[in-house]
Amino acid sequence: MTYRPLLNDLVDMAAGRAPVDLVVRNARIVDVFSQRIVEAPLAIGGGRFLGFFEAEAHATLDAEGRYLLPGLIDGHVHIESSLVSPAQFARLVLARGTTAVIADPHEIANVCGLAGLRYMLDATRDLPLDVRLALPSCVPATPFENAGAVLDAAALATLMDDPRVAGLGEMMNFPGVLAGDADVLDKIALALDRGKTVDGHSPGLAGRDLATYAAARIATDHECTTVEEMHERIALGMYVLLREGSAARDMARLAPGITPGNARRCVFCTDDRQPADILRDGHIDNHLRIAVSHGVDPVTAVTIATLNAAECFGLRDRGAVAPGRVADFVLVDDLTGFAVRKVYAAGRLVARDGAVVVDLPDHADPAVRDTVNIRPLDDTAFRLPLPTGLARVIGLQPHSLLTDALERDVPRDASGCFTPGDGLVKLAVVERHKATGNVGVGIIEGYGLRGGAVATTVAHDSHNIVVAGDNEADMLVAVRELERTGGGITLCAGGRVLASLPLPVAGLMSDRPATEVSATFAQMLSIAHETLHISRDIEPFMTLSFLTLPVIPALKLTDRGLFDVRTFSFTTVGV
Repeated sequence: MTYRPLLNDLVDMAAGRAPVDLVVRNARIVDVFSQRIVEAPLAIGGGRFLGFFEAEAHATLDAEGRYLLPGLIDGHVHIESSLVSPAQFARLVLARGTTAVIADPHEIANVCGLAGLRYMLDATRDLPLDVRLALPSCVPATPFENAGAVLDAAALATLMDDPRVAGLGEMMNFPGVLAGDADVLDKIALALDRGKTVDGHSPGLAGRDLATYAAARIATDHECTTVEEMHERIALGMYVLLREGSAARDMARLAPGITPGNARRCVFCTDDRQPADILRDGHIDNHLRIAVSHGVDPVTAVTIATLNAAECFGLRDRGAVAPGRVADFVLVDDLTGFAVRKVYAAGRLVARDGAVVVDLPDHADPAVRDTVNIRPLDDTAFRLPLPTGLARVIGLQPHSLLTDALERDVPRDASGCFTPGDGLVKLAVVERHKATGNVGVGIIEGYGLRGGAVATTVAHDSHNIVVAGDNEADMLVAVRELERTGGGITLCAGGRVLASLPLPVAGLMSDRPATEVSATFAQMLSIAHETLHISRDIEPFMTLSFLTLPVIPALKLTDRGLFDVRTFSFTTVGV
């Protein structure tokens, strides 16, 4: 923004030559700079904090003794994983006190490339939620699958100078960093040359490898699962993003590792969080509750949720209640339950008692629709011929993204093709971006599905169609339903569709209200467990979504075939 037109008004209001817009009285203000609680009137004007003083004002707000926090900040989130549009996502999180997010649009970029990134910028431009993008660093995520786009440093350079771009998104290709891969280092340099943050992703790295990763000026990591990993990264000067999402829940393990000495290098993030979890448990306000319940000082926890994130990602005018900063703030009842009563963005009331009270414009863009483009499939598309009855099988682990590499004696029909049974289910990945006709077929154990099929276009990271079933007819019905709806999630049995959640925005996001999406999703979960008998130890849809990601051990399936993550090479299903 251009500050000069605003400065006259701010200075005149702060000096008392003009009335301020709002004075907040009877608030207990959390001062994240001095780590104290301030009880004083708070003047606001021009969407900015002006100072702690009484003033002639156009409006007043009685906080009734509640605590006033800076607006909460999510340090790393994929909005697409909420399954709703950016406007509907904003409706969810604003109501819980989150006023800014660092969003990595990695998912939509893998489907739509630069058009997807431009959509995310346009769709968030006029929202009261401040959305800063971290441009995806790994599109495609790996060379072992077919994505919808390829984004090199030259492509990212077309958007890196946008003031709403915070930097480079999570650098998942840590082997490329360690090897000095030219394309990887070009992307890192692109962000650093512009003074922007490079976000990290380094699960399991330690010692010299981790030091090498940090030497590349990668500033953060949200993949810590132990206090030891957390402390090692902080000692190297990195920020650790403590994650509490829908799949990965790390806060309870990591919160005890927060100390007075390292707290300023900690940030909260959600990564991937579904609407039902936000509606039920909250967003960054939930991190605050967990942190305090594990012994973290409440003011320290608020600092982690606000100032730390702002400083980490270069949001210099946010993250604190201080003169000149954007007047994003939250009123909560106390510093243990953090029940959000009112939320203000740039000095304007945007949410009250769990409901957004302003209009949130939804943005439509044909460039991110009609993204399911598959070659017609015939009745033999999912056949899996095997030379013998011994096969490599993907073994699911309860409540985990990791899989086991198993070998099983499997049933075959008279033509030597695998037939599901004995707890084994067929899995297929259908390329859906360029109609290549690629179909990878494999076998999974531990899913529990009987009597139908489940399919989705949410399939990390390339987001091809992934379908599981115990018969090929229902698998075909499911894939054709996704083609009809433009993407989404579907359940089929007996040759008919039982339920569908259309996700027409890139096959990843709905354009419907979050409450409606959440209700449909809950109904489909019930059908998956009760009608299709999927194990209750397995999240039916998220499990499928990650069975296609060939960077998480041990076996995964892409549109190009079965992939052994341990050796980083393709393998055969038949042994």
